[in-house]
Amino acid sequence: MSIRVGIVEDDSSVRESLAALIDQTPGFTCAAACGSAEEALKRMPEAAPDVVLMDIHLPAASGIECVVRLRRLLPRMQVIMLTVEEDTEQVFESLKAGATGYLVKNVTAEDILAAVQDVHAGGAPMSSHIARRVVSAFRQRPPVGADDADLTPREETILRSLAKGNRSKEIADQLGVSMGTVNTHIRHIYEKLHVRSRAEAVARYVGSEPHA
Repeated sequence: MSIRVGIVEDDSSVRESLAALIDQTPGFTCAAACGSAEEALKRMPEAAPDVVLMDIHLPAASGIECVVRLRRLLPRMQVIMLTVEEDTEQVFESLKAGATGYLVKNVTAEDILAAVQDVHAGGAPMSSHIARRVVSAFRQRPPVGADDADLTPREETILRSLAKGNRSKEIADQLGVSMGTVNTHIRHIYEKLHVRSRAEAVARYVGSEPHA
């Protein structure tokens, strides 16, 4: 089945380009392309996308606010934030709101498609300095390490690889297992660490490690 992708982007040329890219690529379908948060909140629940590409900077309600409200309506939906510049504060706020990944708009079409596939498979594409920002913020929570969470050696290996920014497919190739097996391990890691995203899992785990 095709991955159903929603687009929320106020720039019509960018929105149309993204929609064309999605619709013209085998394995992907554009479920809905919206120009504002308000339009997305009306159309996305019925369109039921698997993944949404969400512009942070939208007129009226922001992309971050849209993420919060859409996730209440579509809890299984995954969101990748789009921005023209690496604004760490806004990206961090979007991750806290429930977004799964982050892309700068000048990435290649191949990068966009790969990110959508990665998120749909359980990954979370995110730049390294954003990951460090998340780690810093989550250090205020009680740390959870591998021993405390009772992670298996394989789960700990996968979590360390996630912390380096590796995608599920890259980890699967490194370990010589299927992507499905990796994603099963990731789900178990989430359960043991009591988190809902890769960013939070990495933050709580890395935040528990001793620092030089």
